[in-house]
Amino acid sequence: HVQLVESGGGLVQPGGSLKLSCAASGSIFRIYDMGWYLQAPGKQRELVASISSGGTTNYVDSVKGRFTISRDNAKNTVYLQMNSLKPEDTAVYYCNAEVLTRADPLQRYWGQGTRVTVSS
Repeated sequence: HVQLVESGGGLVQPGGSLKLSCAASGSIFRIYDMGWYLQAPGKQRELVASISSGGTTNYVDSVKGRFTISRDNAKNTVYLQMNSLKPEDTAVYYCNAEVLTRADPLQRYWGQGTRVTVSS
């Protein structure tokens, strides 16, 4: 069984910064792609950024130049540094990881979500 636990959300003023973390634990053999998604009220969950096991990154246009995704493979952890935050970044942010365990086939797991609120 694999668990993803996010942390780092909170309330921040426009223009401020937050850093989200997501740590994976369990009987992990290997983690492939990891990513961050957001879900705003009344909207579908959508991809914000992703990173491959080799470090290749991908961002949605609205966060390019403001957000940076990174990972520490030794710690099975992915991060999202969010700078120059805007009110429209307000959402619940979810971590996602493609994980191969010793008992189960390759599948995607989700964290429980961490809320980010950008408001003055």
